[in-house]
Order: sequence, then structure tokens, then C-alpha cells
Amino acid sequence: MPGAIYAEGLVKTFGDVRALDGVDLDVPEGTVLGLLGPNGAGKTTTVRCLTTLLRPDSGKAVVAGVDVLRHPDAVRRSIGLSGQFAAVDEYLTGRENLQMVGRLYQMRAKAAKARAAELLEQFHLTDAADRPAKTYSGGMRRRLDLAAALVVSPPVMFMDEPTTGLDPRNRQQLWEVIKQLVSGGTTLLLTTQYLEEADHLAHDIAVVDHGRVIAQGTSDQLKARTGGERVEVVVQDRERMAAAVEVLRGFGKGETTVEEHTRRLTVPVTGGAKLLAEIIRELDTRGIGIDDIGLRRPTLDDVFLSLTGHAAESTDQDQPDAPHQQKERNGKEAVK
Repeated sequence: MPGAIYAEGLVKTFGDVRALDGVDLDVPEGTVLGLLGPNGAGKTTTVRCLTTLLRPDSGKAVVAGVDVLRHPDAVRRSIGLSGQFAAVDEYLTGRENLQMVGRLYQMRAKAAKARAAELLEQFHLTDAADRPAKTYSGGMRRRLDLAAALVVSPPVMFMDEPTTGLDPRNRQQLWEVIKQLVSGGTTLLLTTQYLEEADHLAHDIAVVDHGRVIAQGTSDQLKARTGGERVEVVVQDRERMAAAVEVLRGFGKGETTVEEHTRRLTVPVTGGAKLLAEIIRELDTRGIGIDDIGLRRPTLDDVFLSLTGHAAESTDQDQPDAPHQQKERNGKEAVK
């Protein structure tokens, strides 16, 4: 049986650009799939196709047990969507925005009012509840947009880079909200540029590049594919960097990355703290002074560099979708 979110062979083109080139996904009910990928990889296009905002050229998609292409209206009644752009009415207050969403979902006025108050408190917007949304900061608008997506607690949620623009405290608060949703049975597809976010939230991660899923697994499994650990060394003397690279080559499991301006060398390794001690001894034996040395796990950029050949970058949207930016801005209204 397919999961709560299922895609098979999704293809979408914009002119000569093949934004999706056969995307396959299967997200079990009550779990979180983190969708990672560099700029223009196809993440947002995938979300738009699964949420009925775009119609794929070919392929199959099923959300909450409903065929996305055959019954888009039924899909919209079963999902929540928070896109990359805050889809709030700037001339309504925060409270009015949430009550309006509740009424659009055919909630009774009293229930919509009570749910709005609950969400305003949950997202720490109570003090600004009766101010027009146009007076909100970017982070506040983002929180209001996320609250609007949760008015009816849908069984399937799509969040497209939901924590962009949030400070660390609000990001942590949103993570807790997401965990509560999932513990209650909600299925979530989350696009993000933050591996830390995927570490905290995702049961499984799919890496997308050039419109295809090129790797899938848990966060630890993906990190292991890039080399489970990294040794970072800051060399004292720039003239000794070549000698230090030679030392690391003898211990590393891949190419050494060299940052000339910071005198920092990074190499993937396996062996943990014991190997780190051996590297320190070898550097000392060769008379190579160091300012710093440490062992760390791979970062998001390490994973992207290994799997896609280029680093992750923050972006407003998938580049092939630029002509459809307004659809994204109005995505929540379309879903409603």
C-alpha cells in the first residue's frame, strides 16, 4: 500500500526546462519526509504538483489516499500548505486572518474564533493579534502564515522551507509544534535547506537534484555516504599547508578541502577520536604547527557537495518556477 504521500514518475517541464524528471516518493502515514536539494533542484515544483497548484505533465500522485490528478478538490480538503511566501492578508489583523481561514474551511464562527486564539498563543502572536498584518515583521508574518496552515489540523501537511526568516527561538518553537502534529498522526513533507532541521524532524530524507531523487535514507545514512566524520585542521604557517595536506591524505577517505584564506583543511575520515590522536601525533612529528583541530560530523554542504557536486544555497524558490512565483504567493488560497 502506498503511503500518505505517494509520487511515481512525476515529470514537469517549463519550456525547455525539465523541472521534474521522474520524481518518486513514498511517505508512510504519521512520518516526516525531509526534501533536500540545491537551488533549482525541483523541491518546490514537487510540492506544487502534490498540492494541486501545478499539474504534472506525466506521472502519478496520491495524497491522503486520493488521486491528485483525478480529484484535486478532495485533495485540497485533506491537506495544509505553508509555502515559501507568507500568504496573509496585510489589511486584516492576525486574529482576523486566522478566523477567515477557519471560516473558509467551513468552521462555525465560534469555533474559528477559539482556534484563532489558540494558535495566536501557540505562535506567540497574542500581543499583536489585533494589529494589521502589514505592521508585522517578516518573522511574525511567517509565524502567522504557519498558524493559518494549521487551523484545521489536516491529516497531511506540506511545509516549504517553513523556518526561513525565523530566529533560533521561533525555529525551535516551530519544531515543537511539528513534533506534536506528527505525534498526533499527521504526515508531513518538509522542504528545507537546514540539515539540522531534518535531523530534528525527518524520519527519512530525500535529496533532489535536476528534478530527480538521487539519494534517500535517514540523516545518518546520508552522512555516512559522504564519509561519517570530518577532521578540520587550521595550520599555523601557510607555508606548511601543503605538508599538512600530505599528512591528511594518509588518513582521509576522500579529497582534502583547502581554504587558503583561513588556512583550514578538511578531510572525510572514519575512526573517531582515536584517529584524531594519530593525526595530531603525525603533524607534531613532522613539525607542522596547528592553531586548531577537531572532529565533526558532515554538514549540509558536505552532503550536497558529495551527492550533487555543489553546495547548498538559500533560495526563495526553485529557479525553473520563476514565472509561477505568484502561484506560490497565493498557494494557501488555492488550497483553501
